[in-house]
Amino acid sequence: ENSTIIANGVPVRFIYSSDPTTVDYTEYGIKDALLVDNTGRWRDVPGLEQHLNRPGISRVLLTAPGKGDMKNIVFGVNDDVITDEDKILSAASCTTNAITPALKVLDDAYGVERGHVETVHAFTNDQNLIDNFHKGDRRGRSAVLNMVITETGAAKAVSKALPQLEGKLTGNAIRVPTPDVSMAILNVKLSKPAGSAEELNELFLRESIDGPLRRQVGYSDSPEAVSTDFVGSRTAGVVDSLATVVTDDSAIVYVWYDNEFGYSCQVIRVLERMGGYDVPSYPAK
Repeated sequence: ENSTIIANGVPVRFIYSSDPTTVDYTEYGIKDALLVDNTGRWRDVPGLEQHLNRPGISRVLLTAPGKGDMKNIVFGVNDDVITDEDKILSAASCTTNAITPALKVLDDAYGVERGHVETVHAFTNDQNLIDNFHKGDRRGRSAVLNMVITETGAAKAVSKALPQLEGKLTGNAIRVPTPDVSMAILNVKLSKPAGSAEELNELFLRESIDGPLRRQVGYSDSPEAVSTDFVGSRTAGVVDSLATVVTDDSAIVYVWYDNEFGYSCQVIRVLERMGGYDVPSYPAK
């Protein structure tokens, strides 16, 4: 009714427009607002500036990898670069948010020389439900019937949050017929030996309990864990400790992530930071 839905008792007004240049947000009582663009239609500053040019909007957050010189923020890793002068920011992608905190833990402890990231990703809305035309040939095949090899820019995008890893990572993706929860497999060569899988897992366990990335890095040691167990996970990614492999200076780490809700939690954290809210992490040190 009246283009409004009620969510948890809070009325949410819908504004319908296919062209952001036609909306005057002040007509709806909106002033000095932070707008979240999750259409994916514009990923560069000139495109997203269309929002800033409308009455009522003061800042914009993109929920996709930003192009050009736009800051790509992985909360917990590089959110300290956000300033009051930043009018347009990107919250990167769900996969970049999942893998970057884990890679930071590895790099801080051992150093990352090089690596490959393989993501086993739930199908997304840019795939076809039945075989049909698509600009990416493989993604034109039925998403619910096939495993589909496709590209991902997540590995390269890591360097926008961790510049020291620029040029060190490659990546690929396999879309699978599940609607939510994905997995990233990090295969890395370290600068020094990691010792053992137990030692590496202890590092991630401590990080998940009281480390600075405890809201980004989760930890699982369940022998029964499967993908649906991670639906609703609030961390950016969850290390599956029972799958960890360590051989001298090489390590393979499996990271589950809810590519919908977990990523949304990261987006909200960026929003809070942009809005000037300092939300504490628990347990507090």
